[in-house]
Amino acid sequence: MKQLVVISGKGGTGKTTIVAALAALAGGKVMADCDVDAADLHLVMDPRVGKTEGFQGSKEAVLDKGKCIECGVCRKNCRFEAIYEDFHIDPFRCEGCGVCAYLCPVNAIAMKPRVSGYVHTSSTRFGTLVHGQLEPGEGTSGKLVTLVKQRAMELARLEGRDLVIIDGSPGIGCPVIASLSGATAVLVVTEPTLSGIHDLERVLGVAFHFRTRPSICINKYDLNKAMTQQIEQFAAEQRLEVIGRIPYDERVTEAMVQGKSVIEYSDSPVTREIRQIWTRLSEALELEVPQG
Repeated sequence: MKQLVVISGKGGTGKTTIVAALAALAGGKVMADCDVDAADLHLVMDPRVGKTEGFQGSKEAVLDKGKCIECGVCRKNCRFEAIYEDFHIDPFRCEGCGVCAYLCPVNAIAMKPRVSGYVHTSSTRFGTLVHGQLEPGEGTSGKLVTLVKQRAMELARLEGRDLVIIDGSPGIGCPVIASLSGATAVLVVTEPTLSGIHDLERVLGVAFHFRTRPSICINKYDLNKAMTQQIEQFAAEQRLEVIGRIPYDERVTEAMVQGKSVIEYSDSPVTREIRQIWTRLSEALELEVPQG
């Protein structure tokens, strides 16, 4: 099973917009939105949720009032101040470290799993979409991304698909690392700005760690052609290929407002460039490119 992972070193580069366009061109592949902290691919996909499962990624302390002798050991040792004077445990402050349960002399506190997020399996006009949703404040994004990918791979096998298109999260943290694991091909979307170049360098370091040779796409390249040249020079030094230079076009925003991919919305220099990007990625993945 092949995995195409699309990532970016920073937010706002247009990564999800490009993923939606690639999904429209791919024709019936399985998609996975692994930006679980702020998933938004579904906004363009108009998914019909068929299944939702809870994700238990962390634990929380639960107090048995019948056993508690109110000795105060748990309160004194909770560095997160999650235990109040009336020995009520605030689930929003509790980080699940387990110190209170370990130190309680009468075993009145137990660590129990809690729902940290959800995995949705949906049908869309482009194919099956698996998307994660992490609850606010939870810190188990990498685990949820791994579960989203597992579900997407299982469904791809059941449906007889040869590719999973993965929308990774921005940055270089745990969800990006989990997204890149097992990747067949990686596309890094960047923009011609100083922060874009800096974060491109960082995320490429993560991609290299997984022994991948990413391709690079420069979105809105014509807004700063001098910076675009710097990115191209940097890519050449790293022996990486820039397979796409997408121009700025307000029709991209108009398409998103309409809940459509730019491929569905218009025929423009943007869509023609994205089609070329998909052709190059398909060749690298040894996929048959749908005609039309």
